[in-house]
Formats: sequence, structure tokens, C-alpha cells
Amino acid sequence: MAITLVNPEGLPKVDTHRQVAVATGSKLVFLAGQVAVDADGGTVGVGDLAAQVEQCYLNVGTALAEVGGSFDDIAKLTVYIVDFTPDKMSLLVEGIARAAAKLGITPVPPITGLGVSALAGPDLLVEVDATAVLD
Repeated sequence: MAITLVNPEGLPKVDTHRQVAVATGSKLVFLAGQVAVDADGGTVGVGDLAAQVEQCYLNVGTALAEVGGSFDDIAKLTVYIVDFTPDKMSLLVEGIARAAAKLGITPVPPITGLGVSALAGPDLLVEVDATAVLD
């Protein structure tokens, strides 16, 4: 495995992810932002942030599998959330937890969350992009 995830002493222990990823592999993989669409291009979970987060994570897993990777290879995730407010955090965490259970991942790699005004489609509430490192 090319990625080691760490929660350093002196930083908060966050339930949703680890604070640091150490990469030792040699093949970098950059995923385009994944939104809540299925294989046929239909939007999943219209109006349901948790469902959309879950689908985004599943799409990231599918994209990585295509190039021989998995969530174990992710060094960094960036999550873009439309009109983010603190009360949406529980839905974000719920979606991550549901996807993590389906994907069998623990712990989750480092995450940066950003509030944005809009995404590429009017029904899209969240987008997730990833950087991975493979051996």
C-alpha cells in the first residue's frame, strides 16, 4: 500500500477522516470531480445531500478500480458542497459513513471541504475529487 494515514498527536481526532496521508508510491492518479450520477448519467438523490455524498464516494471508488486502485490509495479528497452551512455537516458525515460501509474503508483519507455557490447541474449538491498514489 502506497498511502499511510495518520492522525498526529496535537491535532484534533476527527471522526470523518485522518489529518495526514504519507505517500510512498510512484504513480499519481488525479480524478476529475465525481458528482452524484449513476452509470447511465442519471442524478442520484435529488435533494438528498447524504445520498449524493454516498454516490460521489462510490463513483470515486469505481474510477480508482478502473486504474487498479482503491480508497486505500487516496492521499487527498476535496469535497465541494453547494451552499454549505454547518447544519449540513451531519448529512455529509452520514453520506461518508454509508459509502465507507459499502466500500469497506476505514479510516477515510484527508478531506478538505469547500462551500460553493453551484456545481455543473442544478440538482447536484456535492462533488468529490481525489488524488491517489499507486505503487
